[in-house]
Amino acid sequence: MAQLYQVKRGEERISKEVAVLLAGHVDTPGVEETMTENVSANGARVKTTRQWTPKEQLLIGSSSVRVMSLARVVYCQALKGGSFAIGVEFLEPTGKWVVNPPVSVGESLRK
Repeated sequence: MAQLYQVKRGEERISKEVAVLLAGHVDTPGVEETMTENVSANGARVKTTRQWTPKEQLLIGSSSVRVMSLARVVYCQALKGGSFAIGVEFLEPTGKWVVNPPVSVGESLRK
């Protein structure tokens, strides 16, 4: 019987929609304009119209938060309506994807 192990991220992602550009798809050249669903300093989950292959490399960037990175696709999940969600790991990030995680009201009042 196979054992299942749950892997915990080293860093929590926060829900944050950021407009991004994706480039580098092998079968579909060009740039795709899309949105993240969540981000961390080390990666993001991104909505896409293209099906990506795990380990495929791409460029991801956003002018709204002034960041860019070479990234690696970790997974590609099919969504309803023919779209996909990809998990990407930033390999060479420039800038900060996440400024500060949200804090509770009680925490902010204690400071």
